[in-house]
Amino acid sequence: MKVLVLNSGSSSIKYQFYNTETKEALAKGLVERIGMASAVITHSRFDGDSIRLVAEILDHGMAIEYVLAILLSKNHGVISDKSDIEAIGHRVVHGGETFSGSVLITEEVIKVLKDNIDLAPLHNPPNIKGIESVTRILPDTPQCGVFDTSFHVKMPPHAYLYGIPFELYKKYKIRRYGFHGTSHRFVSSQAAEIIGKPITELKIITAHLGNGCSMAAVDRGKSIDTTMGFTPLEGLIMGTRSGDLDPQVILYIMGKEGLSLSEAATLLNKHSGLIGISGESSDMREIMAAVAEGNKRAKYAYDTFCYKIKKYVGAYAAAMGGIDALVFTGGIGENATEVRRDVCSNLGFLGLELDEVRNNEKQITISSDHSKVKVMRIPTNEELVIALDTAEIVANMESN
Repeated sequence: MKVLVLNSGSSSIKYQFYNTETKEALAKGLVERIGMASAVITHSRFDGDSIRLVAEILDHGMAIEYVLAILLSKNHGVISDKSDIEAIGHRVVHGGETFSGSVLITEEVIKVLKDNIDLAPLHNPPNIKGIESVTRILPDTPQCGVFDTSFHVKMPPHAYLYGIPFELYKKYKIRRYGFHGTSHRFVSSQAAEIIGKPITELKIITAHLGNGCSMAAVDRGKSIDTTMGFTPLEGLIMGTRSGDLDPQVILYIMGKEGLSLSEAATLLNKHSGLIGISGESSDMREIMAAVAEGNKRAKYAYDTFCYKIKKYVGAYAAAMGGIDALVFTGGIGENATEVRRDVCSNLGFLGLELDEVRNNEKQITISSDHSKVKVMRIPTNEELVIALDTAEIVANMESN
């Protein structure tokens, strides 16, 4: 099946066009600066052909029209007719407690997404815009939603409840939701394939490390805990996000600095994490370069980043009663050799031993032959998961 995968942000749309039978991306691209006269479209085809356009793109509907035009282009496209797009899969950030898996988009589904806007005010509105734009432009093409939260939604209550009055959970749905679920699901299943055992027999810790970072305890194929919580702010230190902190800290800062709620949210989400500690950058590559030059604050940021990951490895091994594999993914997880090395140091008590040569060479399996725990570096592919889920849902719909 030919599936177009869309990831709609507030001012951008990422897309990939898949043949799900071969699991190949036939084309991919990005529309940036939507709503501006100087919007930019970058598009590349599987054979290496690429194009960059600058145009006035005022809304998500226009952006999708441009994407379709490029896919249909004789010089740069991969289809001859819009009908060649057999289905469309959308990345949707928040499904709340309603969705435990991917779904066919219906009016009822859109209503639930709108009901969940308060839980993801920055992400769900543009996700909905993408869906509604496609409905106008390709009304007969089935659409599916694949949720960042759905992989984690069946966590046990002891993992998702917070220590607040239970009535507030019931009234406002305040609980741990977790994010990056599509990535954690993909790399844990890939790890099971590499190990050669059913995922239902394995205890896997996945670490998605990029500008946003999260970890998950995947016990026999199910997420039983994850570091991100009610929002993507909780958990690990990230590029610009604080991660875990004493809730009283922000109340104290708000009082001392006279911050509004909006200003406090900006402080925690945009000016904290690596950039907040280091004062240098939110980019791990620049942090490591500063460390090499002897920058103490950059060293504080780097060490704290690695320490938090290491601490959660121990916590999740305890939560699952063991660990069979530790998987690194995301821009930092896949590329930062030093981070993987320092996270894995002194974890011999878990039976984990890193192979320095394999790690430096960025092999898939980077643990030693003697290690009881497999350590892996697996590139994530969230778009492929969205495409495959969409194809499966549409195929089942057609067979019924």
